[in-house]
Amino acid sequence: MSAFFPITEIVDRYSIAKLKFNKTKNNFDELQFYQTQMNLYDILCIKDELEQLYEIHSNIWELESQLKRGVEHQLSLDEIGRRAIKIRDWNNKRVFLKNSMAIKLGQGNITEIKKDHLSE
Repeated sequence: MSAFFPITEIVDRYSIAKLKFNKTKNNFDELQFYQTQMNLYDILCIKDELEQLYEIHSNIWELESQLKRGVEHQLSLDEIGRRAIKIRDWNNKRVFLKNSMAIKLGQGNITEIKKDHLSE
């Protein structure tokens, strides 16, 4: 089996699937799909970055949780704005980590670039 996505996407989707599984236990097949692709790489050399990426997604999950449940009316506009800025900042770190892992795994030619984007 060859990877269907560049490593920047595999690590990201894997981290999200792992978080979703840890929170809901409802996506085992999805998690296995990405795990199979992750196994094609030397994951040990990016172990620390994978843990950091998981934590970033955890932080974003928490910041978005009330918005996803449709209870954003319980938050002030200031709080919603504060969360949006924090999510942007976490996404900046996320893009940096994904690109760092791609370089370590020899896929530095396929990196995520954000141009004229809020995550810059």
